[in-house]
Amino acid sequence: MPPPAAVSAVRTAVRRLLDSAEAAPFSAAPLAVACSGGPDSLALAAAAAHVVRDRPVRGLVVDHGLQEGSAEVADRTSEQLQQLGLAEVQVLPASVGTRGGLEAAARSARYAALERARPEGGLVLLGHTRDDQAETVLLGLGRGSGPRSIAGMRPLNPPWARPFLDVPRAITLAACSDLGLQPWSDPHNANPRFARVRLRTEVLPQLEDALQGGVAAALARTAAQLRDDQDALEAYAARALAAASTFEGALDVRGLRDEPAAVRRRALRRWLLDQGVPEISDEHLRAADELVAHWRGQGSHRLPGNFVLRRTHGTLLVSGGITGR
Repeated sequence: MPPPAAVSAVRTAVRRLLDSAEAAPFSAAPLAVACSGGPDSLALAAAAAHVVRDRPVRGLVVDHGLQEGSAEVADRTSEQLQQLGLAEVQVLPASVGTRGGLEAAARSARYAALERARPEGGLVLLGHTRDDQAETVLLGLGRGSGPRSIAGMRPLNPPWARPFLDVPRAITLAACSDLGLQPWSDPHNANPRFARVRLRTEVLPQLEDALQGGVAAALARTAAQLRDDQDALEAYAARALAAASTFEGALDVRGLRDEPAAVRRRALRRWLLDQGVPEISDEHLRAADELVAHWRGQGSHRLPGNFVLRRTHGTLLVSGGITGR
């Protein structure tokens, strides 16, 4: 007898990503599943345990310690992962700070814990769904974060792999039910103090109603199209950056001046990151671009990390910085 439709859908999504050309370099690499105990990651763990036969699959359970009883939730999740047949299950304590608000701090702590525990050279499967992707696109739009943010999450961004970006959250819930799994319902996912929760429970339902459905899928398609455009522009910018780079690590503005703005700014962003400049905002990037495309004898420009950007004799230079560059 074939499996229920929802179970087949989550298994197919995992198989499709792992069999993709992009994942080919990791075909023999270790594999882990990050699992919170919620329906998305629990369905993912079950699908991976069924699909992956050529190597062991580890389970990584992050305990943020933010709620009473979180250790018990982590233990129950660990037990379910062991029952699914995962080779090894680790509970990872995460120390959540305050920077950027609770949502951002918890996310940073979670990824840091997973980074420390992930199998070397391997992939970590994450349970983000199509609904999560739609929320990410809307957050990017609302914050004016530009195409990089609106392009959303990538299915494969090593070491992170997200097989469910085309799978609705309703499917993961149904798969857990069909498989007899008992997912945990995180109270934070219903707390309206968090922007994502308000998008999920208020904004997206209203958009679905106003536009007669299909909004989450449309937003996910938009993100995929933007990622294709991003990849093309990044490749173009990489060639432009290579042509403009000097042996001393500086940048010859003549190599970038006549490029389209979208290419110039991507090249400048990559160059500044390579120089060690952290957290480059749109404001900083546009100021750097002014030194290339609209030179009027401007003075130096301060950048995050105590770096200074200046133009001299047709060359861009970065100096200073917390590392004493």
